[in-house]
Amino acid sequence: MGLTSSLINAVSGLRVNQDSLDILSRNVANAGTPGYHRQTLNIVDYNSQDSSYARSVGTQRAFNASLQAYYTRQVSDSANSSIQASFLDRMQGFMGKPGTAGSLDTVFGNLQNALQGIATSPDDYNARADAVAAAQNMVETLNRLSTTIQGMRQETEGQIAANVHSLNGMLNSLAEVNHRMLDLGMTDSSRAALLDQRDRLVSSVAEMIDVRADYRPDGTVALMTRSGVGLLDNGVSSFKFESAGTLSPNSTFDPDPAKSTVGKMTLTTPSGLTIDLLAQGVLQGGELGGLVALRDKTLVEAQEQLDEIAASLAMAFSTNRTDGVAATDGTAEGLDVDISNLAPGNDVLLTYAENGVEKRVRIVNTSQAQDYIDASGQRVIGVDFSAGATAVAATLDAKLPNLNISSTGTNNLRILDDGAAGNTDVRTLVARSSSTGLQGSGLGFNLFVDQGNSAFTNNLDTDPPQKQGFAARISIDPAIIADNRLLVQHEVGGTLGDADRANYVIDQLNKMQFVSGGNPVANAGRFQLSGNLSELISQVVSFQGSTANAAITRNADRQLTLDTIVDQMESDYGVNVDEEMARLMELQNAYAANARVVSVVKELLDALLAAT
Repeated sequence: MGLTSSLINAVSGLRVNQDSLDILSRNVANAGTPGYHRQTLNIVDYNSQDSSYARSVGTQRAFNASLQAYYTRQVSDSANSSIQASFLDRMQGFMGKPGTAGSLDTVFGNLQNALQGIATSPDDYNARADAVAAAQNMVETLNRLSTTIQGMRQETEGQIAANVHSLNGMLNSLAEVNHRMLDLGMTDSSRAALLDQRDRLVSSVAEMIDVRADYRPDGTVALMTRSGVGLLDNGVSSFKFESAGTLSPNSTFDPDPAKSTVGKMTLTTPSGLTIDLLAQGVLQGGELGGLVALRDKTLVEAQEQLDEIAASLAMAFSTNRTDGVAATDGTAEGLDVDISNLAPGNDVLLTYAENGVEKRVRIVNTSQAQDYIDASGQRVIGVDFSAGATAVAATLDAKLPNLNISSTGTNNLRILDDGAAGNTDVRTLVARSSSTGLQGSGLGFNLFVDQGNSAFTNNLDTDPPQKQGFAARISIDPAIIADNRLLVQHEVGGTLGDADRANYVIDQLNKMQFVSGGNPVANAGRFQLSGNLSELISQVVSFQGSTANAAITRNADRQLTLDTIVDQMESDYGVNVDEEMARLMELQNAYAANARVVSVVKELLDALLAAT
């Protein structure tokens, strides 16, 4: 190798060394910068017959497309579970753990104890005052929890609006990054910094909404949701959220935009197409998906459970039972029952045996055509009692063909077995009506009332149904607060020593059965409550606790998976300062060696020139 070749080789080495030092210093300076990807120098060796030299041909940035895609998906899933776990943990705190002060089961237990005090000493003013106070505490607890739930739903709307604003900003920033990526005159260092910014923005978008990223060879990126809706490619899609204002228990989501009473989120594509993201179920992850699920499902279900408790509480106190009386027609035997006092939402309970198998039917006074099997296995049939007993009997006779159902008077319903055939046997027939007054209307009474001091009858024909949002409206009849003697005096002028009303209500609380959710088919995926009031409350408290714990566990699992991926990314992308320092020593030695070669060649050339 000649002196000229040696000089060219050494000088090229010095240049490569300098470029490598620039990359190394950049790596070390950004060792703690989030989202920074380690860079290395691409070096090419050129060899010819007369000489050889090295040349740097650009910067290589550490990047793994499959790892990045896995990370993006896990970011969306973790953000989704994190926001839900946060809200549900707060919800559990508001509900209280079973047996703790202020929890629903504890408050209801105090009410039961107060009623036992009245049953023992109905003439004791303090015992009656304690019962009124316990009832007020129950009402205040239901009102407070309902207000809290609606406040949390309102909070989700606020966060959705803020996230939509941030998401639009990030998508526009990504579009700007894509545009700058097409600049062929950009330096390698600027391009690497822009790619870091691109990946940080994609990660931030993934926190908000579930996305799939398509990384192009030119450094640009295209985004779409997991359901296939494009967000960023040749243009930028725009999100829009229209808040519904203040939310109440009656504010619910419906796939039909005309019926939905909550905030609406849409996406407008670059072509001008507008998509209703909620009605079409586009959101499958990310914080926005979690917030929508909380607002429209999780918190709504919690409100419905509170409404079920409030409704069951009111009905346990106000319901009067009228047992059927024996009736016969030839060989057919059964029962007659008076249905004159049944208000909309009241019902008739029928128990009969068919071929030895017991069957239960609940006949509800409603104009809605209902016929289903509830979560307890009881058949529920909706019949409009306002049409009269004859029409009611005709409807039921068609639905229960193995029984003989007729009307023997304007308000009398008769249900008989099949007589000599002996295949059916009518066992019980009970009409359950709501009390119409505090005295002279039976042992049941309206201690708990609806808005405007109106009776709660569980009317299904109002819009919305009376039960919906009842936990927010339930209150104590002011007349009882003013005169607690009404807790025991079920007849005008009755004695204060009469414990019949207290004992009746206690028996109702223990024996009256409730089933939530209506038709299980129409409410698939919802937790069905079933049992007496105490059991319903226990189920609600346990369900909310287990739901919160499940959400927290799921979030911890997803966060652990995300941490594992981040560790892998740190290993693949991150800067190891120790390795960089060792590399610095190598570069210093190489620089010194190349500088020595240049020095020696200079000395030899000087000597050669001097000799001539």
